[in-house]
Amino acid sequence: MTVHPVTVNLAEPIYRRMQRAAERTQRSVEQLIGDALAAMTPEQAELPTNLQTALAQMAFLNDAALWQAARTTLQLEQQQRLAALHDQQQRTRLTLAEQAEEQTLLKLYRETQLVRAQAIVLLMQRGYDVADPEQFAPIV
Repeated sequence: MTVHPVTVNLAEPIYRRMQRAAERTQRSVEQLIGDALAAMTPEQAELPTNLQTALAQMAFLNDAALWQAARTTLQLEQQQRLAALHDQQQRTRLTLAEQAEEQTLLKLYRETQLVRAQAIVLLMQRGYDVADPEQFAPIV
């Protein structure tokens, strides 16, 4: 991948924040800024425009909102219905209506996972330790 040098002027408090985050994550400030920019502009050509916008806007959320997004899951009823459809599909053929319902639930599941992943990337870039998956369990 070709790398292009870019000069960015940062206010002192922002630079210090970036420097501390870089030290915590054992990376350079340049790497941290590059990763932050990459997270704000992910490759999303195949995603719906509204999802692309939502993922890009996540960079502007505060930490509490990102933690909440990182814990987002399908509703229990949706999880159960998707599992039931998958089980049924193993035994018999789904009807057209059931296939459509499964596709809708799978799309929602994938979008939820994208939001969670984006939130976790942003939290990591802000210096949080995201190694323990238990911290992303839904809050009940």
